[in-house]
Amino acid sequence: MLANSTILITGGTGSFGSRFVPMTLEKYNPKRIIIYSRDEMKQWEMAKTYGDDPRVRFFIGDVRDRERLYRAMDGVDYVVHAAATKIVPTAEYNPFECVKTNINGAMNVIDACIDKGVKRCVALSTDKASSPVNLYGATKLASDKLFVAGNSYAGSKDCRFSVVRYGNVMGSRGSVIPFFLTLKDKGVLPITDGRMTRFMITLEQGVELVWHAFEDMVGGEVYVRKIPSMNILDIAKAVVPDAKHEVIGIRPGEKLHEQMIGPEDSAHTYEYADHFKIIPAIHNWSKDPVRIKEGKPVPEGFEYSSEKNADWMGVEELQKWIADNAEKIGKF
Repeated sequence: MLANSTILITGGTGSFGSRFVPMTLEKYNPKRIIIYSRDEMKQWEMAKTYGDDPRVRFFIGDVRDRERLYRAMDGVDYVVHAAATKIVPTAEYNPFECVKTNINGAMNVIDACIDKGVKRCVALSTDKASSPVNLYGATKLASDKLFVAGNSYAGSKDCRFSVVRYGNVMGSRGSVIPFFLTLKDKGVLPITDGRMTRFMITLEQGVELVWHAFEDMVGGEVYVRKIPSMNILDIAKAVVPDAKHEVIGIRPGEKLHEQMIGPEDSAHTYEYADHFKIIPAIHNWSKDPVRIKEGKPVPEGFEYSSEKNADWMGVEELQKWIADNAEKIGKF
């Protein structure tokens, strides 16, 4: 599907884009991948990786800028919407800026996709959009709803939208693994709460989920990959085995456990070999066999949360991953 196509990724210089671009170039050999972002320095650094590769283009712009998005999407077939204000405390203290990017920006992307003839758009979401307790999660829930409704909003235009949702990306910039590594020599790691659990996903798995969404989507689906959980104390033990732990308390807006599917969504959720799919109830889509395909309905009241997960990552498994990916941790 993506072969010989033109793809645009908003927020393309971020963690997701750093893996999506090379993996997609290798697997699909698209005509063009356009990295759309507002940070010219990150674009400058990223451009060095690709040299004179004519398939990779860079476009300075902000998802808040509707006119710039329209210009960037001229001739684009597929869009990955990865741009977001996503650091939880930052969103709590700068709520208006978070709304402008995550909600207003989502609306701009939807309008541009429809009006410029984009075929499919996949928006990246987060576990924090499920039963949100912080502003970031609330804005991403609103964004998810906008992209789902975009399939109706498109009217007669053949433009389809879906969402992918996943949790903590292992080793990405700002995540706990590189943070703990910076404190390795101090011998003490700050622990928010010893009961805390998190989902663990690699960027490669996140990219593969987006590929699957492009191939599978009819419109309106929310894709959730099956991934393991870890306790924060086990993560700390894996990263710096001999460090002492200092409990500092949960930060503003932070959850004790992550949730990607709440019990309220169980009536519209279907299970597959390596993922779940939430199909919205609007227009009776959740009963549509074309969207459901081979999926099996989950039990009533089903909840996919990090503390109730059936799959857990062990300390040794994470240590092996850290050893295998040491050069990349904290750099994407």
